[in-house]
Amino acid sequence: MSPPDAEESAEARAGAVAGAADRALVAAARHSAGRTAAVLGCTLGAAAAALAEPAVLGHALDLLLRRAPAGPAWTLLCAAVIAAEVLLDAAAARSSGEVDGRSTARLRRLALARLLRTAPHHAARHTPGETAARLTAHATEAGKVPAAVAHAVAALLPPLGAVTALFLIDVWTALAFLLGVPFLVLLLRAFARDTHTSVARYQQVQLETAGRLTEALAGARTIAAAGTAERERARILARLPELGTEGRRMWRVYGATTARSSVLMPLLLYAVLAVGGIRLSAGAIGVGELLAAVRYAGLAAGIGAVTGGLAAVVRGRSAARRTAALLALPELGHGRARLPEDGPGTLELEGVRVVREGATVLHDISLVIPGGATVAVVGRSGAGKTLFAAVAGRLTDPDAGRVLLDGVPLPELTAEALRREVGYAFDRPVLLGETVGEAIAFGAEPAPGPEAVRAAARAAGADLFVRRLPHAYGTHLADAPMSGGEVQRLGLARAFAHAGRLLVLDDATSSLDTVTAREVERALAREIRPGTRIVVAHRLSSAARADLVVWLEDGRVRASGTHEELWRHEPAYRAVFGAADTERDAHQGTEPDAERDAGQGAGQGAEREAAR
Repeated sequence: MSPPDAEESAEARAGAVAGAADRALVAAARHSAGRTAAVLGCTLGAAAAALAEPAVLGHALDLLLRRAPAGPAWTLLCAAVIAAEVLLDAAAARSSGEVDGRSTARLRRLALARLLRTAPHHAARHTPGETAARLTAHATEAGKVPAAVAHAVAALLPPLGAVTALFLIDVWTALAFLLGVPFLVLLLRAFARDTHTSVARYQQVQLETAGRLTEALAGARTIAAAGTAERERARILARLPELGTEGRRMWRVYGATTARSSVLMPLLLYAVLAVGGIRLSAGAIGVGELLAAVRYAGLAAGIGAVTGGLAAVVRGRSAARRTAALLALPELGHGRARLPEDGPGTLELEGVRVVREGATVLHDISLVIPGGATVAVVGRSGAGKTLFAAVAGRLTDPDAGRVLLDGVPLPELTAEALRREVGYAFDRPVLLGETVGEAIAFGAEPAPGPEAVRAAARAAGADLFVRRLPHAYGTHLADAPMSGGEVQRLGLARAFAHAGRLLVLDDATSSLDTVTAREVERALAREIRPGTRIVVAHRLSSAARADLVVWLEDGRVRASGTHEELWRHEPAYRAVFGAADTERDAHQGTEPDAERDAGQGAGQGAEREAAR
């Protein structure tokens, strides 16, 4: 059983999502306010024409039966009313399509903007497949709500107007019809309730299936290599029977409502016809009025139009809640401050604490990283290195404490200043853009020119293989098959082209051989704009070359200092890298060069001793 606070938290999140969904639908309706008003106007006009038709038709019939001179004119009026209804219905259908498209686009833009403005760990709450389904199928269904509401409102006019007209024609026929209205209301309520439940379940299963499919597509090579294609196919399609069950349930709800209404509506019409016939024989109403009364009874019992509009609104609101789960993601806001000119890039962490899923992952970290220093962040897997790097460059905010760059708290910076001065490179970069050159220049402001792009690629060790591509830097990414190491080099090149006063390399050389990694480190020191570097390091050589090492253990700073000091005095620090890593560096051509000889002789001896 869930604890009360967990249940309250889940309810609060559900309430927040529901509120966000309704606000998003209102925003979408406002975005197409003119077209939505046109839909409402056309549907109301068509409903008014449908409402006028029985009265005009009945009166024309009475005039024609009496051979009155005005009969032909009223006949033409009947034709005009029918034509108006048809044309207005057509105009409403066309306008509805435009409103649906604009509203869907608006919802997608709102959801995508919020998704891109939230912290990555918040965005990761939803799998890529679920996110795609929320932005496509569910956004499309939700985008139909504004027009569906207009149609549903207009669908209420004929029944309400028809009941009024029945009273104006003859009170007794109206009362005969009203006897069945409570059954109609109960039918609508049951339909709305059952439809909402089945639609919500259907869409949830749809989301989970989309998530599994996307996971399988992303891991297609692994699945093929493991020979588990049939197992994955079964896993993806495991909930397909449930999806079919919920889909059939929706149709059963709709079919049951239609069946009940198909029984109830004729009974109401027969009741009106019977009472109307009695009133006709008594001379209280005429033939035309009886015809009008029967037609109005049919309009008043027109549950089909109301049910269809209601079903569209229910489906759309349910889909909007799926899409609005993205809108409910917390936004990583920005301030209006700017960094001081020519700041060295001094980074300060003051009592930084980060909590994930109720557990503290980073514990009250306080550090001052001098401007221009290269800092290696080391530790065993799960020590909190990547989260430290994310906090340092404000990919996420700490739950307590603050981070300052050149004396300015990161949340107070403008988005432009933050991303101009803080660059990132990741272990598994995603390349964005049409061509290789655009992928390297992506995100940099101002956009680097061709020579700057090539210089960044040379610094990352990517220029040689890029020039071998069919069109070099103009090669489309889709036509440039690359290894993991080559993709990582392009990610480094993008970071170098974007280098500001703070550059964070989150295990960004893990796929490079040691020699290439050394070349990248040299280029970073000599060819890239000077600034502060934070390097999430797994290689011994990366830590040895850093000005400062921050050693994390279980989310805490266990020690900080130079690599030489830690290696000499902390056996547990040496164990972080392990003898195998030390031997690997030795066997892959990482003999000390002149730079290392000058300042780290003692560190070399310790490394060799550990390797032996």
